[in-house]
Amino acid sequence: MAPKNNKYDVFISFRGEDTRNNFTSHLHKALLLKNLQVYMDERLESGDEISSSLLKAIEDSKLSLIVFSENYASSRWCLDELVHILRCKERYGQIVVPIFYHVSPCDIRKQSGNFGVAFGALEERFGSESDRLSQWRNALTSAANLSGCNAPINRCESDLIEKIVEDILKKLNSLSSSSDYLNNGLVGMSRRIEHLESLLLCVPILGICGMGGMGKTTLARALFTQIYNRFEGYCFLENVREEWEKHNGPSLRKQLYSELLNKEKNQDIVMINMFEKDRLCRKKVLIVLDDLDDVDQFEQLLCGDRDWLCHGSRVIITTRDQQILKNIGVDQICMANQLDDDEALQLFSLNGFKSDFPPTSFMELSIKVVNYAAGMPLALKVLGSHLYSKSEEEWNSAINKLKVFPNVEVISYN
Repeated sequence: MAPKNNKYDVFISFRGEDTRNNFTSHLHKALLLKNLQVYMDERLESGDEISSSLLKAIEDSKLSLIVFSENYASSRWCLDELVHILRCKERYGQIVVPIFYHVSPCDIRKQSGNFGVAFGALEERFGSESDRLSQWRNALTSAANLSGCNAPINRCESDLIEKIVEDILKKLNSLSSSSDYLNNGLVGMSRRIEHLESLLLCVPILGICGMGGMGKTTLARALFTQIYNRFEGYCFLENVREEWEKHNGPSLRKQLYSELLNKEKNQDIVMINMFEKDRLCRKKVLIVLDDLDDVDQFEQLLCGDRDWLCHGSRVIITTRDQQILKNIGVDQICMANQLDDDEALQLFSLNGFKSDFPPTSFMELSIKVVNYAAGMPLALKVLGSHLYSKSEEEWNSAINKLKVFPNVEVISYN
């Protein structure tokens, strides 16, 4: 499902009795000082059922912060918030950041220690076999596995809050850039992305195949941009064929695993050791290998096989050669097809006239050029840019030349 229009930048989920008047209030203020729209429920929890307005506030937020504290799991209200937050993460790609405030992620994951004692009260109330309790347990485990921020008792809270706010700003800026990319003239992409996204729900490895200039990379990039924040690690490895010739396999593999492990740029991986591979086995990752032209590239980049990929991880491969995808054994092959007539005319017009449709006086000429491009996105962009702001006479001249000498820049991508 497509991302929603958001009213809030950040939603804060917290146990009021634990952190309302200290950590969470300071964090809330720091976020407001950065001119962010923040939803923090000021009411005291009352009753068992979470309000519909609170559920709506979660849905209308770009990012949810979960402040896990010692008594978080004693509140049915908090746990229902958590379940809904993770549902929004799956449905809309909402960013979710857990903060482990004076608690251990392990205790949350296993509902143990003092955190488990708080959860035990709900177990007694609802019974250990209830569906609701099972839902809460799964949500706690899933959230504890997300990349977040540890806040031990002996850590300076002002420094911690500063770091959290900085991280949130980076994530929101990245999300905004992604949104700009998705809305930047990607004609005909919405239905294609929706189709690919539905396939990725069912298959671990998806192949996108088509001739050069058909928009495989653009399609994969748009899909990656829409869903990457649902994963714990991600990497878009672009132009594998070209980069392989320049830098060789080990260099690309180092780049891939560095990004998946969230390594700092100055913390290079010399080789993938068993410890680092074990870490990746526990992370849900998204990998795009763009423009493969050899099965060996896939095998070297993924260290021989796909078996180490964590459940829920996804790999997207683009290539011009369908046989490569068959030899790799991808679970689904999707062909990158030409744009239909309306889409082609719109894409050409965006590049040729900076508008969705050509002027009436240029409509007939535009249709001639669009027919020549045969629905190929790259050809439409190149020809549109080439003819931008030129006279009708220059258009006619260009069209006549295309009949005899097809555009070299377009042909070079075929």
